Amino acid sequence: MTAWFRRKGEEEGEGQGRKVVIAEGLWIKCDSCKEIVYRAEVERAGRVCPKCRYAFRINARERIALLVDGGTFEEYDRGLTSTDPLNFKDTKRYRDRIRAAREKTGGGEAVVTGLARIGGFSAVLCAFDFSFLGGSMGSAVGEKLTRAIEQAIAKHVPVVIVSASGGARMQEGILSLMQMAKTATALERLGAQGLPYMSVLTDPTTGGVTASFAMLGDVIMAEPRALIGFAGPRVIAETIRQPLPEGFQRSEFLFEHGQLDLIVERRDLKETLRRLLAFFADQPPAG
Repeated sequence: MTAWFRRKGEEEGEGQGRKVVIAEGLWIKCDSCKEIVYRAEVERAGRVCPKCRYAFRINARERIALLVDGGTFEEYDRGLTSTDPLNFKDTKRYRDRIRAAREKTGGGEAVVTGLARIGGFSAVLCAFDFSFLGGSMGSAVGEKLTRAIEQAIAKHVPVVIVSASGGARMQEGILSLMQMAKTATALERLGAQGLPYMSVLTDPTTGGVTASFAMLGDVIMAEPRALIGFAGPRVIAETIRQPLPEGFQRSEFLFEHGQLDLIVERRDLKETLRRLLAFFADQPPAG
Protein backbone atom coordinates (compact mmCIF):
# COMPACT_ATOMS: atom_id res chain seq x y z
CA MET A 1 0.00 0.00 0.00
CA THR A 2 2.88 2.32 0.90
CA ALA A 3 4.45 1.69 -2.48
CA TRP A 4 1.15 2.40 -4.17
CA PHE A 5 0.87 5.82 -2.48
CA ARG A 6 4.49 6.57 -3.29
CA ARG A 7 4.04 5.77 -6.95
CA LYS A 8 0.86 7.81 -7.08
CA GLY A 9 2.59 10.77 -5.43
CA GLU A 10 5.53 10.49 -7.79
CA GLU A 11 3.19 10.42 -10.76
CA GLU A 12 1.32 13.49 -9.46
CA GLY A 13 4.62 15.27 -8.90
CA GLU A 14 5.66 14.52 -12.44
CA GLY A 15 2.33 15.79 -13.69
CA GLN A 16 2.72 19.10 -11.89
CA GLY A 17 5.60 20.03 -14.14
CA ARG A 18 3.68 19.40 -17.32
CA LYS A 19 2.19 22.30 -19.26
CA VAL A 20 -1.32 22.21 -20.57
CA VAL A 21 -1.08 22.00 -24.32
CA ILE A 22 -3.54 24.23 -26.21
CA ALA A 23 -4.04 23.64 -29.89
CA GLU A 24 -2.03 26.32 -31.67
CA GLY A 25 -4.19 28.99 -33.25
CA LEU A 26 -7.46 28.13 -31.47
CA TRP A 27 -6.97 30.55 -28.58
CA ILE A 28 -5.56 34.03 -28.26
CA LYS A 29 -4.58 36.23 -25.31
CA CYS A 30 -6.17 39.67 -25.13
CA ASP A 31 -3.53 42.41 -24.88
CA SER A 32 -5.81 44.47 -22.65
CA CYS A 33 -7.64 42.24 -20.13
CA LYS A 34 -5.10 39.36 -20.48
CA GLU A 35 -7.92 36.79 -20.76
CA ILE A 36 -7.48 33.74 -22.99
CA VAL A 37 -10.31 33.89 -25.53
CA TYR A 38 -11.46 31.66 -28.35
CA ARG A 39 -9.98 32.96 -31.60
CA ALA A 40 -13.16 32.24 -33.60
CA GLU A 41 -15.15 34.51 -31.26
CA VAL A 42 -12.59 37.27 -31.72
CA GLU A 43 -12.75 36.95 -35.50
CA ARG A 44 -16.56 36.93 -35.54
CA ALA A 45 -16.53 40.16 -33.56
CA GLY A 46 -14.25 41.86 -36.10
CA ARG A 47 -11.02 41.17 -34.17
CA VAL A 48 -12.53 42.44 -30.91
CA CYS A 49 -12.16 40.80 -27.47
CA PRO A 50 -15.54 39.40 -26.35
CA LYS A 51 -14.57 39.93 -22.70
CA CYS A 52 -13.49 43.58 -22.55
CA ARG A 53 -14.31 45.01 -26.03
CA TYR A 54 -10.64 45.75 -26.75
CA ALA A 55 -10.07 46.01 -30.50
CA PHE A 56 -7.05 43.96 -31.55
CA ARG A 57 -4.55 45.65 -33.84
CA ILE A 58 -5.11 45.12 -37.54
CA ASN A 59 -3.01 46.20 -40.50
CA ALA A 60 -3.81 49.00 -42.92
CA ARG A 61 -5.24 46.74 -45.63
CA GLU A 62 -7.57 45.03 -43.17
CA ARG A 63 -8.70 48.42 -41.91
CA ILE A 64 -9.43 49.66 -45.40
CA ALA A 65 -11.43 46.52 -46.17
CA LEU A 66 -13.57 47.10 -43.07
CA LEU A 67 -14.33 50.74 -43.88
CA VAL A 68 -14.67 51.27 -47.62
CA ASP A 69 -17.29 50.19 -50.12
CA GLY A 70 -16.00 47.17 -52.03
CA GLY A 71 -13.78 47.93 -55.00
CA THR A 72 -13.74 51.69 -54.51
CA PHE A 73 -10.29 52.24 -52.99
CA GLU A 74 -7.81 53.96 -55.33
CA GLU A 75 -4.39 54.04 -53.68
CA TYR A 76 -2.12 57.07 -53.80
CA ASP A 77 1.70 57.11 -53.84
CA ARG A 78 2.18 53.38 -53.35
CA GLY A 79 5.82 53.60 -54.38
CA LEU A 80 6.72 56.45 -52.02
CA THR A 81 9.07 55.06 -49.36
CA SER A 82 11.64 56.25 -46.84
CA THR A 83 15.34 56.64 -47.54
CA ASP A 84 18.13 56.83 -44.97
CA PRO A 85 19.01 60.57 -44.97
CA LEU A 86 21.13 60.40 -41.81
CA ASN A 87 22.82 57.07 -42.58
CA PHE A 88 21.52 56.01 -39.18
CA LYS A 89 22.61 52.90 -37.34
CA ASP A 90 21.83 51.57 -33.87
CA THR A 91 21.85 47.80 -33.39
CA LYS A 92 20.91 47.59 -37.09
CA ARG A 93 21.17 49.95 -40.01
CA TYR A 94 18.01 51.95 -40.61
CA ARG A 95 17.87 50.94 -44.26
CA ASP A 96 17.90 47.28 -43.16
CA ARG A 97 15.02 47.93 -40.77
CA ILE A 98 13.01 49.48 -43.59
CA ARG A 99 13.75 46.54 -45.88
CA ALA A 100 12.69 44.06 -43.19
CA ALA A 101 9.48 46.00 -42.51
CA ARG A 102 8.59 45.96 -46.21
CA GLU A 103 9.13 42.22 -46.38
CA LYS A 104 7.11 41.64 -43.21
CA THR A 105 4.10 43.77 -44.16
CA GLY A 106 4.15 43.66 -47.95
CA GLY A 107 3.77 47.44 -47.94
CA GLY A 108 6.07 50.32 -48.75
CA GLU A 109 5.43 52.47 -45.67
CA ALA A 110 3.63 52.82 -42.35
CA VAL A 111 0.57 54.48 -43.89
CA VAL A 112 -1.63 53.64 -46.88
CA THR A 113 -3.52 56.52 -48.51
CA GLY A 114 -6.11 56.75 -51.25
CA LEU A 115 -9.52 57.86 -52.46
CA ALA A 116 -12.51 55.71 -51.52
CA ARG A 117 -16.23 55.69 -50.93
CA ILE A 118 -17.59 55.07 -47.45
CA GLY A 119 -21.31 54.37 -47.46
CA GLY A 120 -21.48 55.94 -50.91
CA PHE A 121 -19.69 59.16 -49.91
CA SER A 122 -16.29 59.98 -51.40
CA ALA A 123 -13.41 60.65 -49.00
CA VAL A 124 -9.64 60.48 -48.88
CA LEU A 125 -8.73 57.70 -46.44
CA CYS A 126 -5.36 57.27 -44.73
CA ALA A 127 -4.81 54.12 -42.64
CA PHE A 128 -1.72 53.47 -40.51
CA ASP A 129 -0.06 50.07 -40.19
CA PHE A 130 1.46 49.58 -36.74
CA SER A 131 3.29 46.46 -37.87
CA PHE A 132 5.50 48.66 -40.10
CA LEU A 133 8.10 50.00 -37.64
CA GLY A 134 5.42 50.71 -35.05
CA GLY A 135 3.45 52.91 -37.44
CA SER A 136 6.12 55.56 -36.95
CA MET A 137 6.01 58.82 -38.89
CA GLY A 138 9.08 59.56 -40.96
CA SER A 139 9.51 61.82 -43.96
CA ALA A 140 7.72 59.49 -46.36
CA VAL A 141 4.71 59.09 -44.04
CA GLY A 142 4.42 62.86 -43.62
CA GLU A 143 4.71 63.35 -47.36
CA LYS A 144 2.07 60.72 -48.12
CA LEU A 145 -0.34 62.28 -45.63
CA THR A 146 0.27 65.78 -46.99
CA ARG A 147 -0.21 64.68 -50.59
CA ALA A 148 -3.41 62.85 -49.63
CA ILE A 149 -4.78 65.98 -47.94
CA GLU A 150 -3.86 68.04 -51.00
CA GLN A 151 -5.73 65.53 -53.18
CA ALA A 152 -8.77 65.95 -50.92
CA ILE A 153 -8.60 69.72 -51.40
CA ALA A 154 -8.31 69.33 -55.18
CA LYS A 155 -11.24 66.91 -55.33
CA HIS A 156 -13.20 68.80 -52.64
CA VAL A 157 -13.80 65.75 -50.45
CA PRO A 158 -13.36 65.08 -46.70
CA VAL A 159 -10.37 63.37 -45.10
CA VAL A 160 -10.44 60.37 -42.75
CA ILE A 161 -7.20 59.37 -41.00
CA VAL A 162 -7.05 56.17 -38.93
CA SER A 163 -4.03 56.43 -36.64
CA ALA A 164 -2.03 53.61 -35.07
CA SER A 165 1.45 54.84 -34.28
CA GLY A 166 4.25 55.05 -31.77
CA GLY A 167 5.01 58.59 -32.94
CA ALA A 168 7.82 60.22 -34.89
CA ARG A 169 10.53 57.97 -36.35
CA MET A 170 13.71 58.52 -34.36
CA GLN A 171 15.99 57.23 -37.13
CA GLU A 172 15.25 60.36 -39.20
CA GLY A 173 15.83 62.83 -36.38
CA ILE A 174 14.58 66.39 -36.93
CA LEU A 175 13.30 65.43 -40.38
CA SER A 176 10.63 63.24 -38.79
CA LEU A 177 9.66 65.95 -36.29
CA MET A 178 9.14 68.39 -39.16
CA GLN A 179 6.29 66.19 -40.40
CA MET A 180 4.20 67.30 -37.42
CA ALA A 181 4.10 70.90 -38.65
CA LYS A 182 3.85 69.81 -42.27
CA THR A 183 0.72 67.69 -41.79
CA ALA A 184 -0.89 70.22 -39.44
CA THR A 185 -0.39 72.96 -42.04
CA ALA A 186 -1.97 70.81 -44.74
CA LEU A 187 -5.00 70.24 -42.50
CA GLU A 188 -5.25 73.98 -41.92
CA ARG A 189 -5.54 74.44 -45.69
CA LEU A 190 -8.19 71.71 -45.79
CA GLY A 191 -10.22 73.49 -43.12
CA ALA A 192 -9.90 76.80 -44.95
CA GLN A 193 -11.72 75.16 -47.86
CA GLY A 194 -14.60 74.16 -45.57
CA LEU A 195 -13.74 70.45 -45.85
CA PRO A 196 -14.12 68.21 -42.79
CA TYR A 197 -11.50 65.96 -41.27
CA MET A 198 -12.45 62.90 -39.21
CA SER A 199 -9.72 61.48 -36.99
CA VAL A 200 -9.98 57.86 -35.80
CA LEU A 201 -7.62 56.87 -32.99
CA THR A 202 -6.80 53.20 -32.51
CA ASP A 203 -4.46 51.29 -30.21
CA PRO A 204 -1.92 52.79 -29.85
CA THR A 205 -1.85 56.43 -30.93
CA THR A 206 1.08 58.12 -29.22
CA GLY A 207 4.02 60.50 -29.55
CA GLY A 208 4.31 63.00 -32.37
CA VAL A 209 1.25 61.63 -34.16
CA THR A 210 -0.95 62.43 -31.16
CA ALA A 211 0.78 65.79 -30.80
CA SER A 212 -0.05 66.76 -34.38
CA PHE A 213 -2.70 65.68 -36.85
CA ALA A 214 -4.36 62.94 -34.76
CA MET A 215 -5.88 65.47 -32.33
CA LEU A 216 -6.81 68.08 -34.95
CA GLY A 217 -9.96 66.43 -36.30
CA ASP A 218 -13.27 68.23 -36.63
CA VAL A 219 -14.56 65.00 -35.12
CA ILE A 220 -12.18 62.88 -33.04
CA MET A 221 -13.24 59.33 -32.26
CA ALA A 222 -11.51 56.25 -30.89
CA GLU A 223 -11.98 52.53 -30.57
CA PRO A 224 -12.65 51.23 -27.03
CA ARG A 225 -9.69 50.84 -24.65
CA ALA A 226 -7.17 52.28 -27.12
CA LEU A 227 -3.97 53.70 -25.64
CA ILE A 228 -3.81 57.40 -26.58
CA GLY A 229 -1.22 59.87 -25.32
CA PHE A 230 2.10 61.58 -25.90
CA ALA A 231 4.59 59.94 -23.53
CA GLY A 232 3.85 56.47 -22.19
CA PRO A 233 2.22 56.02 -18.77
CA ARG A 234 5.37 54.54 -17.21
CA VAL A 235 7.45 57.56 -18.29
CA ILE A 236 4.84 59.98 -16.94
CA ALA A 237 4.56 58.16 -13.62
CA GLU A 238 8.34 58.19 -13.18
CA THR A 239 8.52 61.87 -14.10
CA ILE A 240 5.81 63.19 -11.78
CA ARG A 241 6.46 60.53 -9.11
CA GLN A 242 2.76 60.05 -8.62
CA PRO A 243 0.47 57.07 -9.25
CA LEU A 244 -1.67 57.54 -12.34
CA PRO A 245 -5.48 57.35 -12.29
CA GLU A 246 -7.19 54.08 -13.21
CA GLY A 247 -7.54 53.77 -16.97
CA PHE A 248 -5.22 56.72 -17.63
CA GLN A 249 -4.59 57.35 -21.36
CA ARG A 250 -7.29 54.93 -22.45
CA SER A 251 -10.13 56.01 -24.74
CA GLU A 252 -12.69 56.02 -21.95
CA PHE A 253 -10.52 58.26 -19.74
CA LEU A 254 -9.97 60.75 -22.56
CA PHE A 255 -13.67 60.79 -23.41
CA GLU A 256 -14.61 61.51 -19.80
CA HIS A 257 -12.16 64.43 -19.79
CA GLY A 258 -13.43 65.99 -23.03
CA GLN A 259 -10.58 65.06 -25.37
CA LEU A 260 -12.65 62.76 -27.60
CA ASP A 261 -16.02 63.27 -29.25
CA LEU A 262 -16.95 59.61 -29.61
CA ILE A 263 -15.93 56.10 -28.66
CA VAL A 264 -17.03 53.78 -31.42
CA GLU A 265 -17.05 49.99 -31.52
CA ARG A 266 -15.19 48.62 -34.51
CA ARG A 267 -18.33 47.03 -35.96
CA ASP A 268 -20.04 50.45 -35.91
CA LEU A 269 -17.18 52.51 -37.28
CA LYS A 270 -18.11 52.42 -40.96
CA GLU A 271 -21.72 53.40 -40.27
CA THR A 272 -20.59 56.18 -37.92
CA LEU A 273 -18.29 57.57 -40.61
CA ARG A 274 -21.09 57.31 -43.18
CA ARG A 275 -23.41 59.32 -40.96
CA LEU A 276 -20.75 61.97 -40.37
CA LEU A 277 -19.94 62.20 -44.06
CA ALA A 278 -23.66 62.54 -44.81
CA PHE A 279 -23.93 65.33 -42.24
CA PHE A 280 -21.06 67.30 -43.77
CA ALA A 281 -21.83 66.43 -47.41
CA ASP A 282 -22.79 69.09 -49.92
CA GLN A 283 -24.05 66.48 -52.37
CA PRO A 284 -25.84 63.09 -52.19
CA PRO A 285 -23.80 59.85 -52.08
CA ALA A 286 -22.65 58.21 -55.29
CA GLY A 287 -24.89 55.48 -56.65
